[in-house]
Amino acid sequence: MTNMPAYITQEKISAARVLVVGDAMLDRYWYGAVDRISPEAPVPVVRVTRIEERVGGAANVASNIVALGAQSSLLSVVGDDEASHQLEALVAKTGITPYFGRDPKLKTTVKLRVIGRQQQLLRLDFENTPENEVLASQSSTFDKLLPQHDAVLFSDYGKGGLAHITFMIDQAKAAGKTVLVDPKGADYTRYKNATLITPNRAELEQVIGAWANEADLTARAHALRQSLKLQALLLTRSEAGMTLFDAQGELHVPAVAREVFDVTGAGDTVIATLAALMAAGVTLRDAVPVANLAGGIVVGKFGTATVSYNELFSMRQ
Repeated sequence: MTNMPAYITQEKISAARVLVVGDAMLDRYWYGAVDRISPEAPVPVVRVTRIEERVGGAANVASNIVALGAQSSLLSVVGDDEASHQLEALVAKTGITPYFGRDPKLKTTVKLRVIGRQQQLLRLDFENTPENEVLASQSSTFDKLLPQHDAVLFSDYGKGGLAHITFMIDQAKAAGKTVLVDPKGADYTRYKNATLITPNRAELEQVIGAWANEADLTARAHALRQSLKLQALLLTRSEAGMTLFDAQGELHVPAVAREVFDVTGAGDTVIATLAALMAAGVTLRDAVPVANLAGGIVVGKFGTATVSYNELFSMRQ
C-alpha cells in the first residue's frame, strides 16, 4: 500500500485539465470458443460469440484521466471511416472532449484482437500515415486549446500523428504548461524541453543502449535527461517497478505486488495518472508512487482498461 499525501484531494483532481495529443485508435476484441483445430492449417478455429470495442492509444490515455475524475480533451488525427466514427462515439461516452482532424485518405488505426479461452490468439493491425495538410490543421487547433489546459500529454505510438511534436512542446513550455511524453522510436531529440518522458525498459535501451548495471543506467539516464533539457525521466520497469531520474537524483518505487492478468495499456495508465496529478498541482515525486499503484491495479484487468479515483484512493493510508 502506498502513502498518499493528504493534499491530493478529489476536488483538486476534478479541477485539473489535461490536453492529450497523439495517436488515437480503436481496440476491437473478438471473443470465442476454441473447440477444434482447423483442417486447413494447424491453427485453432475460434467460434466468435462476443464482440467488444474500446478506446485505445491516446484515447485510452485520455479515458484514464477522466476515470480519475480530471478533465481531458483529445486532439488526434483519424480517417473518415466507420472505425473513426465508432471511436468518436466511444470517446464522447467517456466524458472526453474530442477534437478529431479527419483525413479521408487515412485508415483509422484499429487493433483487432482474437481471444479464445481468455488468451490472445492473434492481433490484426489496420493503419497508415496521415497527410501533412491535416497535421497542419491539428497544430492550429492545438494553439487554440493550449490556454484552456493545465498540462499537455503527448501519446506517441509512432503512427505519424505527432509529426509537429517539437513545435508543440515548445509552444506548451512557453505557455508555462507541464509537458509529459510517452515516447516511441530511437529519436528522442523530438521530445527536447519536455517536462517528463516515460519510456519502458525496451524503449530506453533503444536510445541509450544496454546498461551493464544500475550505476551505468543512472549515468546514461541522467546524461540523456540533461542533453534533452528534461526536468525528469521516468523509467517504467514492469515487475521491477519504476525509477525516476531528476535533478534531485533518483527515486525508485518497487512494483505493487499483485497478480498480473494483462499488461496492455499499463503505460497509458501510468502517464495518465501522472498528468492528472501534476495538472492538479501535485509534485512529480509525490505523483510517481501513486502512478505506480495505478499501473499495478490496471494490470489485473483484461485489455485496455482504466483505474477509477475510488479504486486508487480507497487504498490511501
